[in-house]
Amino acid sequence: MSAMSAHNVPPETILSNAQIILEDEVVRGTLVLRDGKIAQIDTSGTAVTTAEDLGGGFVASGLIELHTDNLERHLEPRPGVHWPKGAAVLAHDAEMAGCGVTTVFDAMRVGSLSTGRGKYAPFARDLADYLLSFIRCDKLKIKHLIHLRAEICAHTLVDELAAFTDQDHVGIVSVMDHTPGQRQFRDFEKYKTYIMGKRGIDEAAFQTLVNVSIKARDEFGATNENAACAAAARLGAVMASHDDTTVGHVENSADRGMMLAEFPTTIEAARACRERGVAIMMGAPNLMRGESHSGNVSALELALQDLLDVISSDYVPAALLQSALILAKLWGDLPRAMRTVSTNPAIAAGLQDRGRIAIGQRADVLCYEPIGDMGVITRVISDGKIVA
Repeated sequence: MSAMSAHNVPPETILSNAQIILEDEVVRGTLVLRDGKIAQIDTSGTAVTTAEDLGGGFVASGLIELHTDNLERHLEPRPGVHWPKGAAVLAHDAEMAGCGVTTVFDAMRVGSLSTGRGKYAPFARDLADYLLSFIRCDKLKIKHLIHLRAEICAHTLVDELAAFTDQDHVGIVSVMDHTPGQRQFRDFEKYKTYIMGKRGIDEAAFQTLVNVSIKARDEFGATNENAACAAAARLGAVMASHDDTTVGHVENSADRGMMLAEFPTTIEAARACRERGVAIMMGAPNLMRGESHSGNVSALELALQDLLDVISSDYVPAALLQSALILAKLWGDLPRAMRTVSTNPAIAAGLQDRGRIAIGQRADVLCYEPIGDMGVITRVISDGKIVA
């Protein structure tokens, strides 16, 4: 640990008069953090003179984000505007910390289209190098791991995956298929609106992109899917499916060892996930808006039918805590709701040392106060360090 980070880690932090959200209940008491771990949970009511009085505010486990496009958003804040990678990493890290996230899996697309108008180039390996350099010198506020989003509708996936090793902190490999006209983009007009707006391309470039994408999927799709599964095994990463739409999609994903389903697009797919024991993840923006921007199944509908396990902020980091509070009101169960952004993602990602407020867990916590239906974050502590 660097001298700077050591200076920022207090030997002990005591938070008293707090409503502490445990895995299955909320207790009033004092939380003691020591040497980067949760050391004590005291519900005796004994006053501690050296403690910080939270005045009845809530203390929750630090949020765990398994899938966020936020880093990519910082890389290209507007269509065609490319930001320096190092600056993007630092801005992303600060934003996630400020939103209560203490562990984030940074989503990076691998698999590119190398021909046609609207083509897009590889960037993940270079971006990962910037991220890893900041990790090595301990300059990031929170814990970062890499989530490789393997696009099988691509020309370059095999080579891009080969560039990553087991030293690269890859925790998740998701298998995506964004071929137009199916899965997330079954509604072709919504796909057209999304792509033309995001990429800033005209009608002719859009049609070229569609044609190139379909051809790439036909030629390389099976090979790319096999390569993604092999890479996950080689890297020791959890495998996730993406945008499963049919029961057949879920069956294929589960048979290949993908036990986390990112954003199933139909209730039939979500039910199939539940039957196969696959964790179901949905986006916080979908939950907060009450609908999918792509016209797919509503996260609220899945929540009402007990078909929701994990929430991801997706493309709005600040939505993660707020969506959990929506679920708490919907279910009438705050601990259950908070598990969707802490305990459940930790389990899905194979992280055993975080995701719960319990003795011996990492000192990853957030403090918030309820204001109406919202939660206002007042402090974020990651690995014992105050980061926001």
